[in-house]
Amino acid sequence: MSQLISDMETEPSYKRLQVLLWIACLIAIPLLAGLLYSMVGEVGQKNSYALLADSFLNGRLDSTTCYDSDCAIFQGRTFVMFPPVPAIIAMPFVAIFGPGFHGFVAISIVAGMISLALWWRIFRTLGTDSSAAIWLLLALAFATPLYYVTRRGGGVWFFAQAIAFLFVTLAIHEVVRGGSLVLAGACIALAFLSRQMSIFYLPFLFVLALRPEERLISFSRDHIHRALKLGLPVAVAVVIYLVYNYARFGAPLETGYRYMMVPEQLGLINYRLAQHGLFSREYLFFNVVYFFLQGFHVNFTGDTMLTPTGLDPAGTSLFAASPFVLLAFFVPLRRTVVIGIACALVIAAPTFLYHSNGFSQYNVQRYVLDWLPILFFMLALAVRRRETPAFGVLTVYAMGLNLATMGLLAILQKGSS
Repeated sequence: MSQLISDMETEPSYKRLQVLLWIACLIAIPLLAGLLYSMVGEVGQKNSYALLADSFLNGRLDSTTCYDSDCAIFQGRTFVMFPPVPAIIAMPFVAIFGPGFHGFVAISIVAGMISLALWWRIFRTLGTDSSAAIWLLLALAFATPLYYVTRRGGGVWFFAQAIAFLFVTLAIHEVVRGGSLVLAGACIALAFLSRQMSIFYLPFLFVLALRPEERLISFSRDHIHRALKLGLPVAVAVVIYLVYNYARFGAPLETGYRYMMVPEQLGLINYRLAQHGLFSREYLFFNVVYFFLQGFHVNFTGDTMLTPTGLDPAGTSLFAASPFVLLAFFVPLRRTVVIGIACALVIAAPTFLYHSNGFSQYNVQRYVLDWLPILFFMLALAVRRRETPAFGVLTVYAMGLNLATMGLLAILQKGSS
């Protein structure tokens, strides 16, 4: 009798989940069109990685100009401050099309597609139910900062995040599927040379590589070999980065941020850096509110406050924009999960004291992307067949919110032009 009641309860849920899947696919169509629109509409001389790639091709570290505000002026020369790997990826295209190359969104889309294919394999290796895996993939593609960063790949900050996400994903894929730890370490090295905080994935990958019966802390030969395979490529990358900094700014630990150009028109960032510096506890309350509490927000103006003027450029909180992540609460507390949470906290913590929370952004907190792979690993363990309907509902809502964001931005920008 209890089995009959259970079957009667799950059958309607299954049918409704199928309807939800169709709705999600329909929402995905215009979101994909938005990516293609951004790719076709990208213009040149906007992404400073094109300048850095051109500098490398000409045997220089400095650039002739700067396409955005995040460049440093040091001893009369202009430097693109960011780590070098995204520029290296762009070098073949800049060699052909010159520093005006404008295919960064296209490269970001390709990187995103490869990442999603790898995540499908990760989900299946972890034993995720096929229906849950489909929903996890839809959520990752269209309801997380990955979508926003891919669409904005024409900007230097977003392109670096898209590239780093790909390399981190490849590293996790190699470890989960029993591949090469050296390759996994090399991928983290490349991710570090795209987004520096990626280096803190190493403990998570090390624990993933352990067999369930093995101790976490040991000086056995296997443990040492694993640590060396993962760590040596990253150590080489750290040395490269220190030498790179020394060659540019005369000090291994100098990244150039204190020499950053800050044009007067960049009011918010300009004022913050001038009054409080790059990191400050003065930013904590703002960043915490926007990360945990801030909802989707359209700005209105006028005496009656009935005229929409734009979306909040400081973004929407993670839980408001992607509420399905709350289901990670049900993840089994294995040691991989505990270490993963610790690594994510180490990556995320500095951003709460950082002068920018990802500005400008709308329905997202884009710095979440730096530790999103750990979160989705947890969701893959937490979302089973029983949780899939709830996950599907929340994913469709989040995708719909992204679609509304895209539509409102188009309408408001058209109205202001």
